[in-house]
Amino acid sequence: MASSLVLQGCAGGGDSGAGGRTELTFLNQSRGQEAVLTQLAEQYSAETGIRVTVETPGPSDYLTKLMAMAQSDSMPDVYSAFNATNMAPFYRAGWALDLSSELEGGWGENFAPAVIEMSTFPEGNNLDVPAGVYTAHWEIQSYGFLVDPATAGIDPAAPPATTAALIDALAASGGGNFSVASSLTPQLIQSYASNWLTDEEIAATFEGEASWESEGWRNAFQLLVDLSDAGVISNGSLPGGLGDNPTVETAFFNTHEVGAIFDASPGVSVGLRSAPDYDDYISLPVPAAANGTLEPRALGLGGKGAVINPRGDHVDEALAFVRWLTEPEQQRVFAEDARILPTNPELLAGELPRQLAGYASAVDTMQVSPTTPSTDVNTAIIRDAQSLVLGELTVDEVLADLQATQERVS
Repeated sequence: MASSLVLQGCAGGGDSGAGGRTELTFLNQSRGQEAVLTQLAEQYSAETGIRVTVETPGPSDYLTKLMAMAQSDSMPDVYSAFNATNMAPFYRAGWALDLSSELEGGWGENFAPAVIEMSTFPEGNNLDVPAGVYTAHWEIQSYGFLVDPATAGIDPAAPPATTAALIDALAASGGGNFSVASSLTPQLIQSYASNWLTDEEIAATFEGEASWESEGWRNAFQLLVDLSDAGVISNGSLPGGLGDNPTVETAFFNTHEVGAIFDASPGVSVGLRSAPDYDDYISLPVPAAANGTLEPRALGLGGKGAVINPRGDHVDEALAFVRWLTEPEQQRVFAEDARILPTNPELLAGELPRQLAGYASAVDTMQVSPTTPSTDVNTAIIRDAQSLVLGELTVDEVLADLQATQERVS
C-alpha cells in the first residue's frame, strides 16, 4: 500500500453543485455510526447550505476503496480515521491535513488531553509519519467489562472493587458466564498488567528492552488461570478465529449465554445495533488487583474520527465541518443515539448512558502507549492465552515463550 500511494496532483473529492453550492464528500468506515453521521450531515447542510454526502462502503471494503481513490486522484474531502498502522501510508503520502496548529486554539479544548496525545505522531515515530496530528476524534476506544448485573450477580450501585471480587460474584452466580475473545486477550493482559507495571515499563517490554519474565507480567497472566480455576469462563475456553469477538458479543447481547464479557467500548454501539431492546447492562473499568502496587489503567486508543484531504477543492469548508462535528452538541448526539464514548471532557464527566459510564470513568487515567506488541508477539499472546486457559501451559512457560518470540523479532 505504501509504495502505491504516491503523491498525486491536486485534485479533490469535493465539488460545487448547481448554483455554485459547495458539496463535500465523506468516506465513512463505520456502519454502526452511519445513521448518526448522515443525520448530522443533513443538519449541517440545513444550517450552512453546504451539502455533505456520506458514503459507507463498510469496514471490510473501506481501505480498498480509499486506496483506489488515492491511486485515481479522487480522494474525498473527509474520510474516517482508522488504526494508525493502516492509515499511515495515506498520511505519509500527503493525503491528510496537519491539524496541530488548529488544535492549539479553542478547538483543542473539545478533546480530553489523552485524545490529543493518542492522535499525535512524534518526531521519529516507528511508522515514519511526519510529526503532526492528522485526525480529529469524536470517539475514544477504551477497554473494560460489560456486565448484566442480574445474570452476573453484581449490584450496579456497588460494583466489585477488585478483580477477585468480580470473579467471586461470577462464580457465585452459576459459573461459566464470562467470555473474552482470544483476539482481545492481549488488551486484557495489558490492561491488567498496569496494576504492577508503569506505561514506560509496558512499552519497554514491547520494545524488547525489558523482559516478559517479570513479576508484573506473571501476575497479569495469572488472571486467566484464576478465571479458569474459578470455572467462570464459558465452555472452559476462549472463542477464536476471525469472528471471535462478534461471537462473544452475540453471546452477551443477543442470546444472553454469558453475563459478563471483556470488550472495547465500541461494543456498546454494536449492542445497540444488534439488540436495540436490550439495555440491562452496565460497563465497568478493569478492577484493581488485590495485590496490585499501582492503580489499574485501562488501555486507550483513538476511536472513530475524521481526516481532512489537504488537496481537496474545499479544504476550509471541510475543516469547518469537522470542527462542527466534534463540538459538544454533536458529540452528545453520537453518545446518546449511537452510544459512542465521546472525547469531550465535559461530556465524559457528565450524564452518559450507563452502558458507557464505566468506560468513561477510566479515561483520565488510561494508558496511552506509543508502542504496541509486534505482530509475532501479539499472535503468541493469543495462542498462549488459550493454552493457559486449557491447562496446556503454565504461566512461566507462557512468559518464556513470549520472551523467546520477542528476542527473535527485536
